[in-house]
Amino acid sequence: MVSGPGSSECFAQGMDGGAKIGCAEPDSELACDGRAEPRLPVPVARQDPLLILENDRWTIRGHFQAGVNFIQEFHVFWDFANLSPAGEEFDSDPEWLEGYLKPGLSFERRFDSGAIGYGKVSSILSGTLGIDAFDTGDTGRGTWEEGYLGFKQDLADSSFDVSAGPRQLKLGTGMLIANGGVSGFERGALKLGPRKAWEFAGIAKFKRKHIGSTLFYLDANELQSNNTETTLSGIDVRFDTPNGNYWGTTIIYVPTSNSPYPKAAPGGIGAPTILSGAREALNVVDVYSRFSPEECPHVFLTAEMAYQRNDRIDLEAYGWRVQAGYTLEQYSWKPTLSYAYQTFSGDDPNTSRLERFDPLYYEGSPSSWSTGSKSSMMFINSNVAAHQLALRLTPNKRDTYTLRYHHVRANELRSPIQFGQASRVDFSDGISTVISGVTDSHLSDDLFLEYMRIVNPNTYLTAGISVAIPGAGIDAVDAGKTPAWPGGFVNVVVDY
Repeated sequence: MVSGPGSSECFAQGMDGGAKIGCAEPDSELACDGRAEPRLPVPVARQDPLLILENDRWTIRGHFQAGVNFIQEFHVFWDFANLSPAGEEFDSDPEWLEGYLKPGLSFERRFDSGAIGYGKVSSILSGTLGIDAFDTGDTGRGTWEEGYLGFKQDLADSSFDVSAGPRQLKLGTGMLIANGGVSGFERGALKLGPRKAWEFAGIAKFKRKHIGSTLFYLDANELQSNNTETTLSGIDVRFDTPNGNYWGTTIIYVPTSNSPYPKAAPGGIGAPTILSGAREALNVVDVYSRFSPEECPHVFLTAEMAYQRNDRIDLEAYGWRVQAGYTLEQYSWKPTLSYAYQTFSGDDPNTSRLERFDPLYYEGSPSSWSTGSKSSMMFINSNVAAHQLALRLTPNKRDTYTLRYHHVRANELRSPIQFGQASRVDFSDGISTVISGVTDSHLSDDLFLEYMRIVNPNTYLTAGISVAIPGAGIDAVDAGKTPAWPGGFVNVVVDY
C-alpha cells in the first residue's frame, strides 16, 4: 500500500500540512468557541521582540517559527511492504528526525480613511534526517510560503478585505479546504507538515453585521514530483451568532486539474481503472453548522455534509460528520468528552456511476478531519467511515492530555479505499482473481494518547504514542498475520 494526501497523528495532515503550533493541536471543535484554533490561555502582555516599527501609520514586524520532531514507528503500514519482493529493502521500523525554519516579515499601513493596506512574506526551509515512513529521507527543500498584499476597511455596519498572493485559507471546519501546501517527500518534514499556504490565493471577504461571504480562487502548492495543477474557485457564506454558533455554506468548482480517480472494477473483480484528469469540473456543495445552547454552553453539537457531482465523468458522492461533546467545567481538570461519526462514500463496484468522495485539501489532524490517527496515513477520506471517542483533560493552563479512539470501517467492499491499495490476487476454489480494497469492512482500531505542554507563550512541547490494530479487512490481506502498528513522537515548536 502507498498513501496519497493522507495524514498522521503528528502535526495535522502529514504530507499536506500541519497545525499552526504543536503536534496534533488540541481538539479544535472541543474548544467550544466557534473557531478551529487551539484553545490556549491568553498570554500576559509583553514587549514584542520581533516588532521592527510601530507608529500611527506603520506597523512592521518580523515572524519566526521553527520545529523539530523525532518519530519512531514499528511495523509501519502493518508490514505490507513485506508482501512484495519490491519491498524487501523497505524499513518497516523507521525512525527519523525532521525539522523546519519559517522566517517572515509583515506590515500594515493605516490611512486617514480608516482603510488598511497590509502584506506578508515568509519562506520555509524543511528537511528530514533518516528515512521516513514513506521510504524518503535525508533530503529537504526551501520554498516560499506566503507573499500576499491586501487592502481592508471597516465601515459603519460592514467591512471588506481583499488580498492576492500565496497565503493560508481555511473554510468552514476544514473538511475540504484547509491545507493548501504539501510537505514530505523531497521537501522533508513529513509529519510536521509546516506548509499550509496556497501557491496562489485570490480572496475577497465581505461582511455585514453577522453575515460574511468569501469569494476565492486557489492554486494548491503541491510537490514538484506530483503536481496535479489543481485550481479551486467558489464562494463561502457564513452566519455567526454573538454566542459563537454558526451556519455556513461553501460552493466549490474545480476549473482545472489533472488529478486522477480510481474506479472499482465491475463486481469488484479485477484491478481498478484509473481515470486520468477526473477531478476537473468537479462541483461541490458543503453545508456546516455548530450549535451550543445559551442555557447550557458546555454542550456543543456540530454537523457538516458535502455533496459532489461531476457530470463529465458521471460522479455523484457525499461525505458528512456529526459530533457532540460536553465539558465538565465543575471538575478541576475540566474533562471534555466527545463522540463523532464521519463517513465518506466509496465507489460501488456494482454500478456504472462513480461514487468515490474526493476529500480535496482537508485539515488532517486527528482533532479535525483525519480518519483515525496512525491509520490515517493509510486511509484518506474516501470509502471510509469512523466512530471517534475523545477525552481531553486540562489539569492547568499549561498542560493538556488527550486520548482518542477511532474505529475505522470501509463503506464499499472490493472497492479502492484510497487509490487502489490492497489490490492483490485472491484464490477461491482454486481460481485466482484480483481484488481491490477489502472483503470485510472492519479496517482498524486506533488509540492515540497525546500530551501537550505550553512551555512559555512561544514554545510548545508535544509528545504522543499511538497504535493501530488491524481489523478483519486488513488482516485478511496477509492471511491473518498482520501485526499491530505502534509508534511515538516528541516535538518542540517555537512560534513568534
